[in-house]
Amino acid sequence: MSGSTRGRLHIYLGAAPGVGKTTEMLERAHRLVAEGKDVVVGLVETHGRAGTAALLDGLESVPRRTVAYRGTRMTEMDLPAVLERAPQIALVDELAHTNAPGVEHAKRWQDVSDLLDAGIDVHSTLNIQHLESLNDVVSRITGSEQREKVPDAVVRAADEIELVDLSPEQLRLRLLAGQVYRAERVDAALGNYFRVGNLTALRELALLWLADRVDEALGRYRDTERITDTWEARERVVVAITGGPESLTLVRRASRIASRSSAELVIVHVLRGDGLVSAGDRMPEVREVAASLGATVHTVAGDDVRATLLDFARGVNATQLVLGTSRRSRWRRLFDEGIGSAVLQDSGPIDVHMVTHPEASGGTRRSAPRPATRRTAAWAGAILVPLLVGGVNQLFDDRLDFSSQGWFFLVGVLAVSLLGGVWPAAVCAIVSGLVLNFFFTHPRFSVTIAEPANLVSILVMVAVAIAVSVLVDLSARRHREATQSGRDAELLTLFARAALRAPRLDVLLEKVRDVYAQDGVAFLGADGTILAGAGTQPPVDEGAATTSVETESGDRLLLAGPRLTGHDRKILAIVAGHASALVRNQELARAAADSQALAEADRLRRSLLSAVGHDLRTPLSAAKLSVSSLRSGDVDFGPEDTAELLATVEESVDHLVALVDNLLDSSRLAAGAVHPAPRQVDVEETAVTALVAATVGRKSDRQRVTVDTAGATVWADPGLLERVLGNLLDNALRHAPESAVRLTARTLWDTGQARTLIAVADDGEGIAAPSREAVLRSFHREGDTNASTGIGLGLSVVRGFVEAMGGTVSIDETPGGGTTVEVDLPACPDAGGASA
Repeated sequence: MSGSTRGRLHIYLGAAPGVGKTTEMLERAHRLVAEGKDVVVGLVETHGRAGTAALLDGLESVPRRTVAYRGTRMTEMDLPAVLERAPQIALVDELAHTNAPGVEHAKRWQDVSDLLDAGIDVHSTLNIQHLESLNDVVSRITGSEQREKVPDAVVRAADEIELVDLSPEQLRLRLLAGQVYRAERVDAALGNYFRVGNLTALRELALLWLADRVDEALGRYRDTERITDTWEARERVVVAITGGPESLTLVRRASRIASRSSAELVIVHVLRGDGLVSAGDRMPEVREVAASLGATVHTVAGDDVRATLLDFARGVNATQLVLGTSRRSRWRRLFDEGIGSAVLQDSGPIDVHMVTHPEASGGTRRSAPRPATRRTAAWAGAILVPLLVGGVNQLFDDRLDFSSQGWFFLVGVLAVSLLGGVWPAAVCAIVSGLVLNFFFTHPRFSVTIAEPANLVSILVMVAVAIAVSVLVDLSARRHREATQSGRDAELLTLFARAALRAPRLDVLLEKVRDVYAQDGVAFLGADGTILAGAGTQPPVDEGAATTSVETESGDRLLLAGPRLTGHDRKILAIVAGHASALVRNQELARAAADSQALAEADRLRRSLLSAVGHDLRTPLSAAKLSVSSLRSGDVDFGPEDTAELLATVEESVDHLVALVDNLLDSSRLAAGAVHPAPRQVDVEETAVTALVAATVGRKSDRQRVTVDTAGATVWADPGLLERVLGNLLDNALRHAPESAVRLTARTLWDTGQARTLIAVADDGEGIAAPSREAVLRSFHREGDTNASTGIGLGLSVVRGFVEAMGGTVSIDETPGGGTTVEVDLPACPDAGGASA
């Protein structure tokens, strides 16, 4: 069943090995077969469990293929055969598995990707410890490093993730019953990886990760369906702060509210350009407290705090909103109810908490009213103030003279002028003059101006009104500009901090998307290539964007969402410049890394050329001399002499082969082409095989070696481990020609993780302490440069292979004299967190 439609991925996720993921997958497969689905087993690991093997009965299986690697035969899924069979559904166990070298892909999840691309649905299993993002967390919990990892993006892209859960007590009972591991491994597993505390922490980790994934899927669905109403699928508390002195109080109070319902805490700081919200001088402290509480901090821009705040809360699907009580005095609340009351009225299903704080009672923060409110009040005052002043003058008409009445009108005109606006002030002055003339200037109830002084009074009022209103407008404009500049500075600081703390383009774009409440943000190169994106729907070209900003280098910042103002575009132009700089810095960093790699390769080449000449020439010369002697007709060699010359040829060729192998291995290590496929390996069996390979034609050397491993096992790649032990044994035999060589192994259980220590010791001259680290580097030789010393690659290859398998190498002095090389590797899968 191949086609253009990509297959669906169903993952059975578990917190630990043995919870029943494979069983659940096979039982589901039987139900699908009963429904008429074409189901094929690509690969299922039974781990010797009879119950799992029984569930395979009745399911069609694609035979595995055998892969030979360094004398070891391993079985893997036959990917080409599964693709050729093309079922509707393929069962592929253990998504994090590392394939044997020589197959199509290094990782099994890459095989699964090929099946999905072919239109085949895949059911697979995975333990939470194998997720890339949780690797370090699991290591801290269990004390075991996970070497087999799956990128989070692969798992998050799954169409279905089913959690297979089992309590720690039930899982430990399954271990005791022998349903997970063999009997000889149960005690070690229970005392290490499968401790109750470990299992409880891993279980909670799996639940939290899956909850986040479900939350992402819910967010995508709400965006796709354009749903803005709050769905109380998960408790989420949003606390709104101004960045002022009360912010820390609000954050801590909101944290207590969130902790009662195990809710997520989100902190939002709304930046405005009109001065109604402070610039946020306490924001650094807020970020520190938020980090300690595990909360996230968001900064959003918007002139209407109520609308911006509610849009943000609905956007993150908040269920509770925490606000601080207003700082306004009672008489001011009569004219402006404040943001808290406005939010409360329009919050809908979101619960609103009004939290008191010390600043509410003692604060006298004053803020300029909105320009639209000022202008409305000015026009209303232009009409009402003259009438009000006229009414007051009428009440006291018999006690006031014309001059006093004129002063009252002038005060009213000044009051309107202070609200701002030249035209409202001028209209107020003219209306005041007309009212003064009509009602209080002789002849009364007539617009006739009999005295020039009355005309002068009216003109003075108009002039004063215009002058004051101009000054007020200019002051208000300067205030708005200063406030806007403060907001711009904080936004630019915010963006610059994002670029400096995490110098990645996607982090900067996510901050832009957050601040301007955009659905998606993308950054395109000059050639139209998408360099990075953020949000659920980042625009792919200018046609899909509502805002586009181009940089001097031709790069473009595209935003999809609410349209932004021209002033916001100026800020975004600077941000786009930051983005271009990040792109250029990344290009320079890559170029520098490439240059460093080339320089390192050149250094290695020169070191190799300088070191390899003598070491290649010596065995070649010995072999050539022996062969020339045998071919010479001048000397008649006896059987013993002929055998000795042939042995010299064989030894020289073996030396050349070992030298070439080490050179090739060193090249693989330098190129990063070593990909271990670890499994449980018997140390003694591998040591014997390595000894035979290292002493071909040198039986006397082989008799100098004793092997005592006490049945120790190690979690390693069999082929790499054989090369490691072979190099160590060969190195000891060559550098200590008169000494016995001992290979021992022991397992340690008291380090939080079971480790196996393999030691190769001799009683030779030893290595001086200052030189022990140096001999582990490439092209280093200890002592003379004779044919037996080599070019110093053997121990460097040992170190590279051991570190690739997650171990370490150290050199010490043998008690009584000599050299001991010790290899430290993980002991067994259950101590290292193997999949089940």
